[in-house]
Amino acid sequence: MGFSPAALTFLRGLKRTNTKPWFEAHRAEYDDHVRDPMRALIDEMDVRFGTFAPEFTGDPKRSMFRIHRDIRFAKDKSPYKTHAACWFAHRDGDGKVGQGAEGGGAGFYFHLEPGASFAGGGIWMPPSSALNRIRDALADDHGPLEQIVREKTFVRRFGALDDSAMLKRMPRGFTDDHPGAEWLRFKSFTVGRPLTDKQVTGSGLAKRLEADYAVMLPLVRWLNAALGLRPATRR
Repeated sequence: MGFSPAALTFLRGLKRTNTKPWFEAHRAEYDDHVRDPMRALIDEMDVRFGTFAPEFTGDPKRSMFRIHRDIRFAKDKSPYKTHAACWFAHRDGDGKVGQGAEGGGAGFYFHLEPGASFAGGGIWMPPSSALNRIRDALADDHGPLEQIVREKTFVRRFGALDDSAMLKRMPRGFTDDHPGAEWLRFKSFTVGRPLTDKQVTGSGLAKRLEADYAVMLPLVRWLNAALGLRPATRR
């Protein structure tokens, strides 16, 4: 299960000519080489999640992000994203991602882009209500999270939590000498692993994603537990 090189060719072309006339002229290529294979991958991953993380699901109609950009408040009026992506969410969450996702929870992400594809997981820029719950859990006991992200296999595969979105100072209500200070300043809790063009166009993509997501799973489950979303042993 993977994408053909034609998927990356289409995305490169879209990046060069990001206009509605160009997209409409190449819509069949998008449908055949990007949209349909992504939906097939989502179906395949849904089956695989059933074996190692049953609380997560993939739905071809809901898991894939729209190719259209929201340009209402953007300076860049390019109408289309030049990548394709999907999100695997907890079955009891609302499936949303980011600051507008009050009940989205942590999950798993796949990003397809020429020269910049990757697998990711965690929770990205959660709203303040969710972030505060995570921080409360860290304040009570940061040890489990620290153990997860410093486990040897985790570090070898992903390095560390993405620290590109961190507070320079401690959040309100916490002192600088708090034992969990290192973790309390995070605004997102995500990890990722780059995928080469050869890997995303190979037949072993779904198996590769499953292996990455299985190592991410303890982090994702810890975050969801802090948000009141439970793990599952079956569907």
